[in-house]
Amino acid sequence: MAISAETKNTRAPFRADHVGSFLRPQRLKEARAQKAKGEISSEQLRQMEDEEIIKLVEQQKEAGLQSVTDGEFRRAWWHFDFLEGLDGVEGYSAEQGLQFTGVETKKRGIKVTGKIGFSNHYMIEHYKFLHGIAGDAVAKFAIPSPNMLFFRAEFEEGIYENDEAIIDDLVAAYQGVIQALYDEGCRYLQLDDTSWATFFSEKGRNSLIEKGRNPEKTAELCARAINESIANRPDDMLVTMHICRGNFQSTYMSSGGYEAVSETIFGGLQVDGLFLEFDDDRSGGFEPLRHVNRDDLFIVLGLITSKFSELEDPEAVKERITEAAGYVPLNQLCLSPQCGFASTEEGNLLSEEQQWEKIRHVVRIAEDVWK
Repeated sequence: MAISAETKNTRAPFRADHVGSFLRPQRLKEARAQKAKGEISSEQLRQMEDEEIIKLVEQQKEAGLQSVTDGEFRRAWWHFDFLEGLDGVEGYSAEQGLQFTGVETKKRGIKVTGKIGFSNHYMIEHYKFLHGIAGDAVAKFAIPSPNMLFFRAEFEEGIYENDEAIIDDLVAAYQGVIQALYDEGCRYLQLDDTSWATFFSEKGRNSLIEKGRNPEKTAELCARAINESIANRPDDMLVTMHICRGNFQSTYMSSGGYEAVSETIFGGLQVDGLFLEFDDDRSGGFEPLRHVNRDDLFIVLGLITSKFSELEDPEAVKERITEAAGYVPLNQLCLSPQCGFASTEEGNLLSEEQQWEKIRHVVRIAEDVWK
């Protein structure tokens, strides 16, 4: 499916874009299970991953996307796998998994056992491979926001005196990662962040208070972590953020609109674009977009759900885009699924063909709206 010249943006995010993770092919799931049992080597698994990622890149292009990812095919988790690659951070078998609505993840956690830093990161090689096969498409790479370590990690005693010191080291580590990715050709980076959803509901804010944290002060720290991490990025590197309320096997973790921290998110973050969930009532309305105060900030409306196979009524989607354009000019809006299709290797509850039909649905609607 070719995307029309009128629909094309010359720079990301694109009118029809996507969050980045895709359902793992059955062959890859079986190979990862074999590797865990010691039946195949790391090199054999990597070769299969390479082959499947090459296929995936072509599928993304055929569906009409201008940006391509590796689908996070080498990862088990969207966040833990990356965070464990930072200095001072280790993964461990937790006593329980993360609790989503009606389902719990595998028992996994991360802990900070030393000063957080960046000396090298194995995922730089993951990006290099993607960059090498992207061809005429833009290679997009997604990593968890620095806030995810701040929110998800257990911290051993005696390493950090306060939250500000944690953010200082996190910022320095992320600046190193971002520069290393840029040096390998990355010009489209996405920070995935579920921490903001904590502020969206009274339940979430109370959970911070119970941990001895002031919600307003914590939000300021989160904004600082983002802005300082990306402050030194070169002018030709675009950084977007995806804000999510949880995505695991078609379930979610939290609810609530953007209003409580809308001034910070829409008026205070120095990212180039925001990928936002708007696929159901849990995300609230578009009113918080009134705080967008820059004409160079793109808002990517996640109006197409990645959790279920049913295709949204295209006319209803167009009406919602028109509604959002009442707060942000249409030329600053884009369209995408509300999240990836497989934030973890288990994936959401739809088939690969249904996944691609969702992507084609985004492209078709975008072509109609921005023509």
